[in-house]
Amino acid sequence: MSTSASVPTEPEDAIDDGRTVTDRLVAANGKYAAAFSDPGMDARPVLRVAVVACMDARLDLHAALGLQLGDCHTIRNAGGVVTDDVIRSLTISQRALGTRSVALIHHTGCGLESLTEEFRHDLEMEVGQRPAWAVEAFRDVEQDVRQSMQRVRTSPFLVHTDDVRGFVFDVTTGLLREIDPS
Repeated sequence: MSTSASVPTEPEDAIDDGRTVTDRLVAANGKYAAAFSDPGMDARPVLRVAVVACMDARLDLHAALGLQLGDCHTIRNAGGVVTDDVIRSLTISQRALGTRSVALIHHTGCGLESLTEEFRHDLEMEVGQRPAWAVEAFRDVEQDVRQSMQRVRTSPFLVHTDDVRGFVFDVTTGLLREIDPS
């Protein structure tokens, strides 16, 4: 398994220069910006597709799907589940920015498979306030992809629901497996 070359993986590799990870990110952005030139792109994705996927750090969506900057809208959250906020983003993506297709990507070994809605209760006990959001945990990744496809297809806010497809990305092989919506 490979890890990021910019983050130490062993204590002896650690550089204790007093900088935080965010400091390192800001420094990296400075180098990026020094060589940056405006690509002159529109906010409308060239391929007219929105990809909804899990936030898992093992998913390099652009590489896995052969995408380039400007090709798609990428919407990520824990589990890649279709929540009200995902519907909001998809609605803006379709109605204001021209997307027509939706690809939903969950993955093997997702952390939401090991959580339950009890997580919300535990948070409430710890901080004294119950979260307004659902955890959206699941036990069956394929069934959750089907549920997510159904949520997109039945949303009254989305106007393009005939090209909605769901997949499970295998984190050990890098392959997508399409999920039958029925």
